[in-house]
Amino acid sequence: WLQQTLMSDGYRGCCVSTFSVPTKMSCFCVPPQGMAFSLQERQILGIHGLLPPKVETQEIQALRFQKNLKKLYIYLMGIQERNEKLFYRVLMEDIEELMPIVYTPTVGLACTQYGHIFRRPKGLFISILDRGHIRSILDNWPDTNVAVVVVTDGERILGLGDLGVYGMGIPVGKLCLYTACAGIRPEKCLPVVIDVGTDNETLLKDPLYMGLYQKRDRSQAYDDLIDEFMEAVVDKYGQDTLIQFEDFGNHNAFRFLRKYREKYCTFNDDIQGTASVALAGLLAAQRAVGKPITEHRVLFLGAGEAALGIANLIVMAMMETGMTQAEARKKIWMYDKDGLLVKGRQQGTDSNQEAFTHESPGDVQSFLDAVNAIKPTAIIGVAGAGRLFTHDVIKSMGTLNERPIIFALSNPTNKAECTAEEAYTLTDGRCLFASGSPFGPVTLSDGRVLTPGQGNNAYIFPGVGLAVILSGKLFFIVNAILRSFQTLAEQLTDKELAEGRLYPPLSNIREVSIQMAVKVVEYLYAKGMAFHYPEPVDKDAFVRATVWKTDYESFLPDTYDWPGVNFSPKSI
Repeated sequence: WLQQTLMSDGYRGCCVSTFSVPTKMSCFCVPPQGMAFSLQERQILGIHGLLPPKVETQEIQALRFQKNLKKLYIYLMGIQERNEKLFYRVLMEDIEELMPIVYTPTVGLACTQYGHIFRRPKGLFISILDRGHIRSILDNWPDTNVAVVVVTDGERILGLGDLGVYGMGIPVGKLCLYTACAGIRPEKCLPVVIDVGTDNETLLKDPLYMGLYQKRDRSQAYDDLIDEFMEAVVDKYGQDTLIQFEDFGNHNAFRFLRKYREKYCTFNDDIQGTASVALAGLLAAQRAVGKPITEHRVLFLGAGEAALGIANLIVMAMMETGMTQAEARKKIWMYDKDGLLVKGRQQGTDSNQEAFTHESPGDVQSFLDAVNAIKPTAIIGVAGAGRLFTHDVIKSMGTLNERPIIFALSNPTNKAECTAEEAYTLTDGRCLFASGSPFGPVTLSDGRVLTPGQGNNAYIFPGVGLAVILSGKLFFIVNAILRSFQTLAEQLTDKELAEGRLYPPLSNIREVSIQMAVKVVEYLYAKGMAFHYPEPVDKDAFVRATVWKTDYESFLPDTYDWPGVNFSPKSI
């Protein structure tokens, strides 16, 4: 009945009949009516959750179609829908060129315009109005063997703020990189956005917005919804399903990490992934500077989840060398919109920041004052507030240090604290620079060409995800993360370091991810924590054998000849 109804004249051309085809995008086809389906139709047809919560008229859909700019991002994602293996082959072969399009920084622009460029759903949309029914929404997702879930509530998308359900672009982009960078099968990846409303007034007035037209729900109902979601994922896909939290607001990110990390296989990429890639950059920089990490003083611009995640991992790395936790914390300072984190500050300090709150070093009225008072060897920008590493700040770092470390990690590009050109030229090419979004090579006045490193979380989370899937372990996320930044730092060659890089070229990112997974697998077997037995003799071959390939599969049945057989009758 369903197929006959949807294949009637009003739905000619839809592909609901392809539900059995074993590729995610082809079995995920919603009929052309799309978001015009009523709530009841969505529930009866088994597509509730596959569409954003909004029910649209055809007039609104026509307006979106007319406003669609058909940019390269849209073209690429269209290829992903039509020919998944071709999409990933091209992405893998030219990852350095295409990653900025399918992820940072273009994905930020795509998120701000998500309702305007929307073509077809690529993940699950779960609204706060769906409480009590999340498991049935998961049942509507066509793939049943999900291994990795990336979920956002859209409150803090990159440095762009609250984008509500428009934040779906982030889980979709992240999971593209799980496949491209670590070879995790695309059908094992599930992007999810939790819609509890938005406080973005512009979106609430946008006729093309695709979510609930309500202020963000911050009541107990929100926590209950997240609890139900976590339980439903485990009930549906198993206890070892990796659940990655992405771009939640600071106030929720830390408490959810604390709440769920002992019960679920989960991590927060903004806290732990950003921390790992930043620390890997610092470890690479110390090879050029010639001093151990314990001798560095680090000043952060920003004191949110990214800054605190990096700071805590730096403390952990310092403690592994024998330094006490208290001594390590004294090496780290933070400056946010309310000024330097110091004892007695009346505003803007929460419990997560208290460990890095110190006695005041003197009169500090600006970030430049903080640099001159603290004399850091490294400054790390994660505030998402734009060009706050001013020329004076960069020059001061160059005066204080022979090889200043300057990390402008905020995304997208227009939110970066400074450009690569500013950092290199104002320090005469002496600084060690990394950014969150890509910058091109910089040619100095003396003819030297320096290639800035991109501190992209994609160096970390795909390899961690592959390691988790291979291990079948629930509680070893921290061990995987610890080994991820060490492996990343080790794979930077001396030649690449001399070129100005603090990370391997993005073109090598799949090899980086595989090596991370190999290191974790070796660790698990060494500690007697592995689940897969007998133990593989060649761990590298074991990991590579699991990586998804983009080769086309044959749809022919098993056919063969009988050589030498003559079917003509013979005379006796």
